[in-house]
Amino acid sequence: MIEINLVPDVKQELIKAQRVRSAVISVSILIGIISAGAVTALAIYAFPVQTLRNVVVDASIKKGGDQLAGVTDLSKTLTLQNQLTKISSLHDSAPIDSRIFDVLQAIIPPAPNAVQISDLTVDATSNTITIDGQAANSYAAVEVFKKTIDGALVKYTSDGTASSVGLASNVSTSNTSYGEDATGVKVLRFTLSFSYAPELFSALSTNTTVTIAAQGNATDSFLGVPKSIFVDRAADIQGTN
Repeated sequence: MIEINLVPDVKQELIKAQRVRSAVISVSILIGIISAGAVTALAIYAFPVQTLRNVVVDASIKKGGDQLAGVTDLSKTLTLQNQLTKISSLHDSAPIDSRIFDVLQAIIPPAPNAVQISDLTVDATSNTITIDGQAANSYAAVEVFKKTIDGALVKYTSDGTASSVGLASNVSTSNTSYGEDATGVKVLRFTLSFSYAPELFSALSTNTTVTIAAQGNATDSFLGVPKSIFVDRAADIQGTN
């Protein structure tokens, strides 16, 4: 059987183009319908459904608020709970002021340069210690006291590592004057202040101890000048002027 195609090639290409166009238009219409349906669904959810949901949530919040408002001493309960959550951080930041007794035990010089303290102030804001005291051995004792503090070290452990730092800086004395103590002994009254290392009272510092660099007389003259050059004044020879 013999078939003869009487449709020219140009006509066939036109028919194919029309078919492709029809397919594209159909797909476009389908996508448009789907998009319109999606937009409609979103609009329904965004307005009526979301509005209804907000109403339900608001009602639940109001109900819960009314229940809390009915609790006796609610503000005190919430304050206590808030404080309980901060106990650990407050403990870590709280200074251990009791270490001041270890400091005094280390820095008070032995006799004859012992000093007595009448007032002691620890200012945690400026990290300073101020001491009002008196000494029977006058300026020599005060100088020993000052140099002992200046040479003291704070040894401590932090995060498992042993370290040390100077106890004091900016050591100074003021308000020196003579007076009599309760027994009638003449004493030198003074005020001594210094800035202490933050590690001294920090709760993060463990195994904290205070040591001094030298024992006994810590003045520059005693440590740097030989004793042999200091002797008692020679007595007068009898019968001579």
